Amino acid sequence: ENRPKVTLPPRKRLDIALGPRYETERKLLAGRLNMLFRDRRAHAHTRLLIEAEARMSREAWTRAIDASDLVHGEVISLRTTVLGQIPEIRELQAADHMRQTVISELLRLEHRRSTETSESRTALQGQITSLQAQVTALQVQVATLQGLARDSTHPEPPEEAG
Repeated sequence: ENRPKVTLPPRKRLDIALGPRYETERKLLAGRLNMLFRDRRAHAHTRLLIEAEARMSREAWTRAIDASDLVHGEVISLRTTVLGQIPEIRELQAADHMRQTVISELLRLEHRRSTETSESRTALQGQITSLQAQVTALQVQVATLQGLARDSTHPEPPEEAG
């Protein structure tokens, strides 16, 4: 072999041995590597967004459960209050029914009294009218009797025949 031996560092030897094709592939690989780094940053950002959304979702779920528990407790409390007031409500309804019965009876009695009063008034007015007629008749009789009494105390001269 007539070739002289050249001592090059291994990297230089590789560059020379592989040639331009190696450089093209190397640039492609470097571009892919850069893209992977960019994708890695995008994936990291996406992961942060998803984690934040998951955290907010868990917090919202917790608040919703807390609100639901609170409302459920209020419903139970109100139900207990209402159940405790049912006997009092029934007592009030019974008292109201009794009052309504008394009022109805009083109205019935008032109507009867009013009717009786009206009938009594009509009867009394009839009696008053009758008594007034009797008084008038008696006054006429008194006047007549007074006239007769006057005539008997003052006799009139007899009329001449003639």
